Amino acid sequence: MPRITFLPDGKTIAARPGTTLLGAAREAGVAVRTRCGGVAGCLMCKVKVQDPSAVSPRTDAERRKLGEDADERLACQTKALRDATVIVPEDPLKAAVRRQLERQKEEEDGLW
Repeated sequence: MPRITFLPDGKTIAARPGTTLLGAAREAGVAVRTRCGGVAGCLMCKVKVQDPSAVSPRTDAERRKLGEDADERLACQTKALRDATVIVPEDPLKAAVRRQLERQKEEEDGLW
């Protein structure tokens, strides 16, 4: 069974054959955004795979949505063939909250 590591969380899971990266992420408790239920409709589950040869070739749906040369893959369409490392982008809302907290901390540090 291929082992899939999700960054930046650092969580690793042994994926059953035929499991998509989205399914493996859910099993590992890694949040990958999606709205379409895994049918390549919303394009929210984009991830980067460090070694593209470690995963299945692009599906027709991926080629239509992302193009052949895109760096990203759709987690709902991509299956691990062997051990793989997947980079999951930070959720935009979570990123906005993180930035605001960092600004707040900088302002507080400047007061003392």
